[in-house]
Amino acid sequence: MTGGMAFFDVDETLITVKSMFRFLAYYFDVVGRPGADYEAAAAELREMAAAGVPRAEGNAHYYRSFTGYPVAAVAAAGQDWFDAELRLGGLLHPPVERALARHRARGDTTVLVSGSFSACLEPIRAHVGADVAVGTVPAVAAGHYTGGVDSVVIGPGKAEVARRMMRAQRVPPAACSAYGDHSSDLDLLESVRRPVIVGDDPVLNSAGRDRGWEKLPGSDPSARPPLPRRNPAASP
Repeated sequence: MTGGMAFFDVDETLITVKSMFRFLAYYFDVVGRPGADYEAAAAELREMAAAGVPRAEGNAHYYRSFTGYPVAAVAAAGQDWFDAELRLGGLLHPPVERALARHRARGDTTVLVSGSFSACLEPIRAHVGADVAVGTVPAVAAGHYTGGVDSVVIGPGKAEVARRMMRAQRVPPAACSAYGDHSSDLDLLESVRRPVIVGDDPVLNSAGRDRGWEKLPGSDPSARPPLPRRNPAASP
């Protein structure tokens, strides 16, 4: 193959929001669940993070919210969610979107790596033209989500994905780049020769300061408005 590889975290790196939270709110609305259900689920996840529960455990816990829902319906809703976010504007983070386009133009293999799942990631991947998206894989039985997970891609899991793909394609780390915004992306950034920090995470900036890592500006997710409700009758 020609070119190298470039690995991109997704939430608050390539896009300006946390896809898992935004999509969960959207999907609960689509299926007619009250807004209070989403608020309770989101609050539980935030409480787990604040209590120091490992991010991989919190990531796996998220998928319990989809227990019993059909995979095909969730995937269709994922595309609708993405289209709605695009209509709202400001979903993609321009500095990182431009970086991905430059890697594609050079012939690099572009890979999205995220704790999110295919329902959210595939519409993003297709839109930006990335070669592949690797995310957490929820467990499935008889075409429905079980609430469990088969594999989690978070923290060190992102670096494991990058190393596995570099070995499979026989591309050395010296020919690879990675982009991330959060301290949990540190392992991913350290797995390649050309790491790029997105935003002002103190852990990443401390790690990169003495090593001369490139830095791109971050986004402000708090400035993004919520999506219009699809099912106002389900509001609490």
